[in-house]
Amino acid sequence: MKAFLAGGSGQLGRELRATAPAGVVIEAPMRSELSITNRPRTLEAIEAAAPDLVINAAAYTAVDQAESDREAAFAVNAGGAANLAAGAAAVEARLIHVSTDFVFDGEKGHPYRVDDPPHPLGVYGESKLAGETAVREALPGRSLVIRTSWLYSSHGHNFVATMLRLFAERPEVSVVADQIGSPTWAHNLAKAIWAWSARPSASGLRHFADAGVASWYDFAVAIRERATELGILPAGGDGVAIRPIPSEKYPTPARRPASSILDSFASWEELEMTPVHWRDSLSAMLSELRVGAHA
Repeated sequence: MKAFLAGGSGQLGRELRATAPAGVVIEAPMRSELSITNRPRTLEAIEAAAPDLVINAAAYTAVDQAESDREAAFAVNAGGAANLAAGAAAVEARLIHVSTDFVFDGEKGHPYRVDDPPHPLGVYGESKLAGETAVREALPGRSLVIRTSWLYSSHGHNFVATMLRLFAERPEVSVVADQIGSPTWAHNLAKAIWAWSARPSASGLRHFADAGVASWYDFAVAIRERATELGILPAGGDGVAIRPIPSEKYPTPARRPASSILDSFASWEELEMTPVHWRDSLSAMLSELRVGAHA
């Protein structure tokens, strides 16, 4: 199988390249080589690659900046997704598109199922929802939209990397404690994407996240504890105080959903995957980070 990967240099893209099954050939142009917002160039690149599968792991993810940069967010998350879908349609390829829990408002009080009506709170969520719609309309029956949540890895910018940096710089860190979700290791999502790629009939919407739930505060405490055990934090890092605060004490341009837990049970069953708790994933990722730091 030949796969065309958009966003190959991002944290998910790097995991997709690292976990690709034997026999899969990946073409992953760098951002400097291809902007998915350029429709003619995107169609040309996909036509030249002639892939069986297009994977969209590219996204505008600056949630707060999107509030004042709506045009750029929609250009990538909606327009870029539509361009990739058009390219996939032209060569009769499948498209797997990655979306987000931010398409929901977080007010349900229970984990979100794929058939729950979306209601994004901000521009980022709106742009990602528009991308979902564009993909599904362009490729009915030949596209798969996967929503995930709180993605992190040992590469790139994410909450784990931010916390490790702050623990090394400050004696105290304040973290929001009233926003709930499921931290998800990009490595596990990448393996799920490849599993779905081997199921040609899989289409529509899916939810995929690691098992268990946490607040950002819970997540931060777990990062400090495990990083201390692995010796990742510098001397004294384990003594950094983590103070829980309500969202109102940490105002941001974009509103976040209070509870964006995704119901992933159907996906785990479909893929015959044993769900991995986010704490176990975090431990594995930090172990990987430690090994990489000493390589």
